[in-house]
Amino acid sequence: MKRSTSIIMIIPGLVILFVCLFLPLVKVISPTIFSGNYAMSNYINFFKDDYYLGIFSRTLRIAAITTVVCGILGVPTAYFISLCNKKWRGILLAVSIFPLMTNSVIRSFAWINILGGSGIVNSFLLKTGIINAPIKLLYSEFAIIIGSVYLFLPLMIVTVSGVMENISKDLMEAAESLGAGQLKAFMKVVFPLCLPGIIVGEILVFTGTLTAYTTPQLLGGNKNMVLSTLIYQRAMSLSDWSGAAVISFIMIVLTLIVIKTFNIIAGKMDKRGEKHA
Repeated sequence: MKRSTSIIMIIPGLVILFVCLFLPLVKVISPTIFSGNYAMSNYINFFKDDYYLGIFSRTLRIAAITTVVCGILGVPTAYFISLCNKKWRGILLAVSIFPLMTNSVIRSFAWINILGGSGIVNSFLLKTGIINAPIKLLYSEFAIIIGSVYLFLPLMIVTVSGVMENISKDLMEAAESLGAGQLKAFMKVVFPLCLPGIIVGEILVFTGTLTAYTTPQLLGGNKNMVLSTLIYQRAMSLSDWSGAAVISFIMIVLTLIVIKTFNIIAGKMDKRGEKHA
């Protein structure tokens, strides 16, 4: 296919993105930049406010912890799935993807029944005598993290397992035959090769947790507000569309920074893997 033909074919898509995404974004964001006492004053005031800074840091903390937990749980699970034969691999992947077929609201309500004061966890702890009174698990950062891990772990597993399936098992056998243990062989051989998939999975989990609304709203409550629930409050409850646009733009910039950071880390780790290979 000629280069000119390829360019012509992507023009309709670029026009749609420009009209439906870029122009509305500019229309919403531009008033927040030039309004106020001086340019960018809305954003400076946001980071000067301790209340907003608390919500900002809580959002980052929840997203970071969720990303780490999904990485710790997802990578070994994906590796185990990749080692299975084709029949069991398909079954295990289907089981991993199954939670994605359920609406996030329903999944959040399920965790309310599990973590609530009279839920499954507290009932079990009370019956076994471990605690004398119900402990507060719901409407906390812990509940948001648990719900977010459950929400985004399947994405991590599917993304990483797709990369690991293409890694030859002969590489692990060769490393073990040269004296490396299974863990060392995995870290020196498999991990560097599946790093692109891990990075993509981590980005999906982090940005998904960062922008999620339903899970923080239902499991965190108003006392554990994050940026997404703050946007809803400013726009729908207070009709402060300018304030909501400020927070939205901050989230967009933060997402771009996170993606760039993950790409830099991946580049450095790839070089280190090549060096020791």
